[in-house]
Amino acid sequence: MNIKSLKTNFFTELQTIQEDSEIESFFFILTEFLHNLKRIDVSLHPDFEVSESDLEKWNTIISELKNEKPIQYITGEAWFYGLRFEVNENTLIPRPETEELVEWIVDGLKIKGKGQRVLDIGTGSGCIPIALKKEIPSAQVSAIDVSEKALEMARKNAINNDVEINFTHQNILETESLDEKYDIIVSNPPYVRNLEKQEIKKNVLDFEPHLALFVDDYDALLFYRKIAQLALKSLSPNGKLFFEINQYLGEETVELLTKLGFKNIELRKDFVGNDRMICCCL
Repeated sequence: MNIKSLKTNFFTELQTIQEDSEIESFFFILTEFLHNLKRIDVSLHPDFEVSESDLEKWNTIISELKNEKPIQYITGEAWFYGLRFEVNENTLIPRPETEELVEWIVDGLKIKGKGQRVLDIGTGSGCIPIALKKEIPSAQVSAIDVSEKALEMARKNAINNDVEINFTHQNILETESLDEKYDIIVSNPPYVRNLEKQEIKKNVLDFEPHLALFVDDYDALLFYRKIAQLALKSLSPNGKLFFEINQYLGEETVELLTKLGFKNIELRKDFVGNDRMICCCL
């Protein structure tokens, strides 16, 4: 089968479950992933022959996409802040909203200057600390996660992106104090309540790690409270605490931080208008 016929078949198989624009995006991601063919190459070489073995790979991937497996888990990679990250079922797929959080932190670090100490709590794939280190090479960046398997991926991503990050296997909920003082503490912790599961798409609910996603309904701010309490003792003078948050709990998160004694609390919306991130200081 040639690549032109394959594209027609690919659209036919997926058109009942995906928008055409999404199908087209998937197709060209896969032509580059499987054949090292960019979009222009496909246009210039519509008669490119797909081998039987490669056709089997395409059919397997089509089945996975029909089951709504994320394309990032199929290819094993995702892009974040202009950087390539390896991902698997042990790590969340980096999201555009989190890029906005990184941009906010980067802006502040550039103003503060060299030698800033940064800690990311619940690092997953390592996308936040790695992006920060690439943007601000002089920063001393550390990251922790409760999942050793996630940390394996984060360490690999740090090597692939040529940065040095101090990774530690640690359960933040069992942590009594942090070892050092930090100028920036950032976290994108689990924040989706079980009651919100019906809003979660199948590609997230069935494939991404629940450990990194969900919290009990009765204490949805558990991680925010714990991390903020640790930050009270571990932020340097003029240090800042950054969170990505549940869009439905912006006011509650602000109230929590206020009661704990944080000042200059700023709640920001993401690019689609949802309350998504908070910055505060002591």
